[in-house]
Amino acid sequence: MSTAAELKKLILRKPALTLAVAESLTAGQVQARIAAVSGASDYFLGGVTAYSLAQKVKLLGVNRTHARSVDCVSQRVAVEMAAGACQLFGADLAVATTGYAEPAPKQRVRTPHAWWALCHRHRGAAVILSGLIEVPGADRVMVQERVAETVLVELVNYLRERRG
Repeated sequence: MSTAAELKKLILRKPALTLAVAESLTAGQVQARIAAVSGASDYFLGGVTAYSLAQKVKLLGVNRTHARSVDCVSQRVAVEMAAGACQLFGADLAVATTGYAEPAPKQRVRTPHAWWALCHRHRGAAVILSGLIEVPGADRVMVQERVAETVLVELVNYLRERRG
């Protein structure tokens, strides 16, 4: 069973949950993996691919000052993106990705890496998880694929723990 198919099975357990996505580095790949499974429209509300600082601020409520200071790549930015996607779509759950798909000498980034975050709005509060993925030696496409799969695996693992 694919990760996205397992996600569907877990997210639709009673009470069913809804999901949204905010992406930068993965450029829509997380959304595409979710939507590739028949029946995704039963829980997947939609997503945003926001590459620019202006769109991350406007659509997802990312803090402009912090994001500018870190070139939009930090744990905080990923968390704000996930929380913003929950808010924007009115979703129970959201995941987000932001990072560097290849080295960026100007920003002193030698190793491709990404921050991911998960936000679960539950009983008036929010559960937040996040992590860092490093993908040394990988090309841009492989980094994007690896990060997209990793964030879905993290979401599935979270739901397994929460939903049994």
